[in-house]
Amino acid sequence: MYRRHFIAAATSAATVLPALPAFALTEASAERLINSLVGDINGVIASGKGESAMFRDFERIFAKYSDTSYIAAYAMGVDGRSASNGQKRAFSKAFQGYISRKYGRRFREFIGGRLEVKGVRKVKNWFEVETTAFLRGESPFAVTFHVSDRSGRDLFFNMFIEGVNLLLTERTEIGALIDRNGGNIDAMISDLGKLG
Repeated sequence: MYRRHFIAAATSAATVLPALPAFALTEASAERLINSLVGDINGVIASGKGESAMFRDFERIFAKYSDTSYIAAYAMGVDGRSASNGQKRAFSKAFQGYISRKYGRRFREFIGGRLEVKGVRKVKNWFEVETTAFLRGESPFAVTFHVSDRSGRDLFFNMFIEGVNLLLTERTEIGALIDRNGGNIDAMISDLGKLG
């Protein structure tokens, strides 16, 4: 993960953070973060709001709990090396809206159900927090979050829904979108704003 983080950081407009104490993140703090995240997601699911209002709520949730800078930089991959700082900022903003709509739509399927935190385990310098989704008329399934404090705050940087890896999926999706636009990053960002 260190190597991947270094590559992603090199392609992002991230600011240099002061050195953090080693292992500041704990099992308890990782579990607290995801319990709070799950509580907010469950609140939106149970709110009865319309789709647009729910997507706005999910965007606020992603902004609050996820390391969006890292996820966006990872999704852009090597194409980020040729992007200007302005393009990286515009991509990060468009990507946050896109990912909130895409995964918010998935979480809307949970209406009438809930997420529950089931367990936490340390993996190298981050934690894996496993939750279970209980939906009406369906068998329970796993939704797993990876939590790190690399940004200076405890945030999730990856998510798996039924084994589907957010980071790898979005890198593939964004790469394909860049290819469809002939490598034009501005056109890709414009298209991204319409997706999700």
